[in-house]
Amino acid sequence: MSDILPCVHLRAIEPEDLDELYKIENDHDVWGVGNTTVPYSRYALYDYVAHAQNDIYADRQVRLMIENAQHEVVGIIDIIDFDPKHLRAEIGIVICQSYRKKGFAQAAIEEIKRYALSVLHLHQLYAYIDVDNQASISTFKKCGFTIDNQLKDWIYDGKSYRNVWLMQYFF
Repeated sequence: MSDILPCVHLRAIEPEDLDELYKIENDHDVWGVGNTTVPYSRYALYDYVAHAQNDIYADRQVRLMIENAQHEVVGIIDIIDFDPKHLRAEIGIVICQSYRKKGFAQAAIEEIKRYALSVLHLHQLYAYIDVDNQASISTFKKCGFTIDNQLKDWIYDGKSYRNVWLMQYFF
């Protein structure tokens, strides 16, 4: 991969994204790094899309679709656990399998950093990353995140507990 990042655009979820959202949310390969324990139905996802206020102050989260220059959905990036008092939030990102290792994650994280600073005026972004997920660790480091603490047995993948790094970015 070259040092030039691909062009990405972050946008709100639309009803037309339901099929892509369904595939991403029900991808068992990413369940181990999140809080998902059961498949999402199309109805539950439709209900989420229809009723999310897309107001981070009301929802305490925002979910954005990541598009490439051709307006194809390449993934999803979230700001969750938004804390307006302490001006911090967790970020999570999933890139669709066919677009991985092409710079889209790094480009999307850089975009969400700009949004977090210029719109939300955050002081800090953080992410929990499995200690064995070298690709994600490397990507977040390239985006200026630092490893600050290891959290023991932080996530359960259905078979065993896994340690994670708490990675932080300060503006």
